[in-house]
Amino acid sequence: MEKRKIILDCDPGHDDAIAMLMAARHPAIELLGITVVAGNQTLKKNIVNALNVCQLLGIEAPVYAGMKRPIMREQIVAADVHGESGLDGPVFGPLHLKAQPEHAVRFIIDTLMQSDGDITLVPVGPLSNIAVAMRMEPAILPKIREIVLMGGAVGAGNSTPSAEFNLYADPEAARVVFSSGVPIVMMGLDLTNQTVCTPDIIDRMQSVGNKAGRLFADVMNFTLKTQYEVNGLAAGPIHDATCIGYLVDPGCIELHDMHVVIDTNEGPCYGRTVCDEVGVMKGRVRANAKVGMAIDTARFFDLVEECIRMYD
Repeated sequence: MEKRKIILDCDPGHDDAIAMLMAARHPAIELLGITVVAGNQTLKKNIVNALNVCQLLGIEAPVYAGMKRPIMREQIVAADVHGESGLDGPVFGPLHLKAQPEHAVRFIIDTLMQSDGDITLVPVGPLSNIAVAMRMEPAILPKIREIVLMGGAVGAGNSTPSAEFNLYADPEAARVVFSSGVPIVMMGLDLTNQTVCTPDIIDRMQSVGNKAGRLFADVMNFTLKTQYEVNGLAAGPIHDATCIGYLVDPGCIELHDMHVVIDTNEGPCYGRTVCDEVGVMKGRVRANAKVGMAIDTARFFDLVEECIRMYD
């Protein structure tokens, strides 16, 4: 089995924690590092959350702090969904693990430049770190094998009627990434909202009886309430984990080629992913992303359980 070398760029975040859990142990993934960005909460809080998850689960990948704010807009957070800490629900012990002194953007650039073009970037938060790395060192672009990201939507958003949170949190960064020419796989809300973790799924994962199963339950039990109150969903989707699901088992996800543009104009569509779903621009522009539209949820949750069982 080929190992996919990845850098996981995240803003933990409940679904981020599940993505970390899966990426760190599955034999198909080689997790080179975890870079953290401001998003679901402030960078300071997100770093603590990433370190807490790594310490609890024994994840050995180095953790790097990145951009404290978006490129241009004022920072927003998702405390209504993720709580004041950004990862409310689980109770962690005293934190002893520390982040690396190197800035996340520098780590991304240096790691890519020293590579053979075989590293996949997996951003599951705002795209600030990735966009700044691209602008600081454009020579990394041909070194990126693929970008597999969680963000955007073909249809309705969840931060505004038009925009999904991750890309609304830094639309200018998203525009840099989507116009970079790097191969992109986009897991938007149309796909990720299919992964709602209802109580039966939570019980199934908790029944594994290890620390990973307990963390999954603590994390997703919190979002049962908040995702219903904020987004009207039956339970909390594990949006970000779909990116890891695709890397391990791409056949469980249906992708459509589309041309995607990020709206950075001020107004009601700010941060929207404008997706040419039906090909009206065919012959004038090329598709720049593969967009997830459907997922085999049974197969996906089997993979989540498989990853949970890899822990003590």
